[in-house]
Amino acid sequence: MNLPENDDGPRPLHQRPIAATAAFEGTEDIAAARDLARSFLTDLQAVHGLLVSSRVMGTVQLVVSELVTNARKYAPGPCMLTLEVVDGAVEVTVWDSEPTLPLARAADPGRVGQHGLEIILAVSEGFAARREPVGKRITATIALADDPTGDLTGRRL
Repeated sequence: MNLPENDDGPRPLHQRPIAATAAFEGTEDIAAARDLARSFLTDLQAVHGLLVSSRVMGTVQLVVSELVTNARKYAPGPCMLTLEVVDGAVEVTVWDSEPTLPLARAADPGRVGQHGLEIILAVSEGFAARREPVGKRITATIALADDPTGDLTGRRL
């Protein structure tokens, strides 16, 4: 059996990362990016037995849509979307060729539009943006459990 190599030698199948990656170039690909996220999360349940609530399903698709839309709107050339399960969460990472890092604007209920980063920050457990040798990479982390304490029935108010 051929296993991928790492610094410590081959990794068994159960230790391989669960991930999906795709490149997108056109604005019509924003819907395709959401479809990839939905398929990825559906496979997490069907193939890997991980619980994914409808809230998580919608949140991941929203974050994917916002990040890919921004990449397509503000960066020339293609962007790359990676979805990966890490420590009970889905990391949504988008790389694009524009080196300027996003900046969350001050809340302004009168402003029309440009609230995407505010939304991402509000629904994500974690957020990181970093410059790359070419462009930037933005990662938002969404917990698979509805409640970080493990309550899969939803958050309690």
